[in-house]
Amino acid sequence: MKQKVLIKEKIADAGVELLKKDYDVDIGVDWDRDELEAKISEYDALIVRSSTQVDAVLIEKATKLRVVGRAGIGVDNVDLDAATKRGIIVANAPQSNIISAAEHTIALLLAQARNIPQASASLKSGKWERSKFQGVEVYEKTLGIIGLGRIGNLVAARAQGLGMKIVGFDPYVSKEKFAQLGIDRADKLESLMAVADFITVHLPKTAETIGMFGEKEFAGMKDGVRLLNTARGGIYDEAALMAALESGKVASIGVDVYPKEPCTASPLFGVDCVVATPHLGASTLEAQDKAGVTIAEQVVAGLSGEFVGNAVNIAPVPSDVAEKLQPFIPLCQQLGKVLVQMLEDPLEQVEIEYNGQIADYDTGLLTSAVLVGAFQTVASEPVNFVNATLVAEERGITIKKSTQSTSKDYVNLVTVRSVGNGHPVAVAGTLIGKKNEPRFVKMLDFEIDIAPSKYMAFFRYKDVPGMIGKVGTLLGAEGINIASMQVGRKKIQGDAVMGLNVDSPIPSDMLSKIMKEAGIGWARAIIL
Repeated sequence: MKQKVLIKEKIADAGVELLKKDYDVDIGVDWDRDELEAKISEYDALIVRSSTQVDAVLIEKATKLRVVGRAGIGVDNVDLDAATKRGIIVANAPQSNIISAAEHTIALLLAQARNIPQASASLKSGKWERSKFQGVEVYEKTLGIIGLGRIGNLVAARAQGLGMKIVGFDPYVSKEKFAQLGIDRADKLESLMAVADFITVHLPKTAETIGMFGEKEFAGMKDGVRLLNTARGGIYDEAALMAALESGKVASIGVDVYPKEPCTASPLFGVDCVVATPHLGASTLEAQDKAGVTIAEQVVAGLSGEFVGNAVNIAPVPSDVAEKLQPFIPLCQQLGKVLVQMLEDPLEQVEIEYNGQIADYDTGLLTSAVLVGAFQTVASEPVNFVNATLVAEERGITIKKSTQSTSKDYVNLVTVRSVGNGHPVAVAGTLIGKKNEPRFVKMLDFEIDIAPSKYMAFFRYKDVPGMIGKVGTLLGAEGINIASMQVGRKKIQGDAVMGLNVDSPIPSDMLSKIMKEAGIGWARAIIL
């Protein structure tokens, strides 16, 4: 009996025909959620775009499902954790629409500059209003690009062709890469906003990016700035954006994405200087063909047991290696996340050292896990176990790896190092007990023993009496509850590191206040 593939949302005919060669293919474009849940157990593979929610409930009902293919760049609508637990490969088509998305960004930029949609609507209504729609040239204007992944780079190249000056902000792209691209590097986001005539964002949808541009950020921009968003809805806080448009601080915006889609009603739609399109970034014949064929190829590979090049949850490895290394994957991701949050300078080099029994295996999977953790919430395109090394290479970040079959204090130890603010930054972890529970056992240059948690904080300070009490009292006064605390030091009254597990995030202004009042020189609030 042939394996069955369900195509829930429309893809290019070429992709459908490729699948039909070896599989039974059903088209469920018109199925509602109830019908999808009722029938999903029949299928070995599911292909969706952005509208279908492949959540834990659907995955639980999909008892035969082996592959989920997302015909596009993002996987926001797929529960990766639930799929991975079930052993379901999730793959996407990350390269299919990048040119189309970049071109649409430039189209919205030019449409704003020359008031093209407004002028067209006016003329079609029988008016001749040349003076009303006077525009601006983009030649020698400054375009600020926030997020220099593949799409950001393509936008930069096209804008340079129009004679625009480009300034970019991406703390995870090296200085050398900026120089190679011919883009001026902004050390801080504020520096970019202060000089840019146009600003475009190319960032992923994360807790940190949603609403990242609010009243304060708009105030720091040039008067009459023009904005673009073809990345993810909600990056600009809508209320603050409306206020900036009404005041004239923001002259116009070109927007293609919205917090909730489909979106047919928004305050933005009633503003003349807003150029709005219904998520057309990937809507070209070429992009649709690429996405359809690419995702069909990925599904065929997954169902055939072959290498799935665009798998976003885990890359295939030999079963014996996977069994030994799998427990270390979450730990390595956490180490990567902690490392980037410890740094102030851009990440330029990552050194990963494997000690103990794991050093006897190919640790490439674990290296990818460290990079996924480091880039997952900051890179401007999806980062996974397959493309993590490539993402680092594209950003000019050097990866150095070393192994040693022995470990002085632990059966296995993973140490991740880089440089931040002129000081070496290192974090190490291991697994303990029968349940392979993760532990951070080194922070900076200090030995410590603390379990990872969602919200953490680390303080480096002089080891003097009363310091622990000061920090606890100040956090308590701000309503932050400490779940547990560990301290590492080398000698009495020398330097020490305090690690805290807390029940809620510590805002940056609160952390600065604690540092000042407690006399602490270095601190970081961490979110895992």
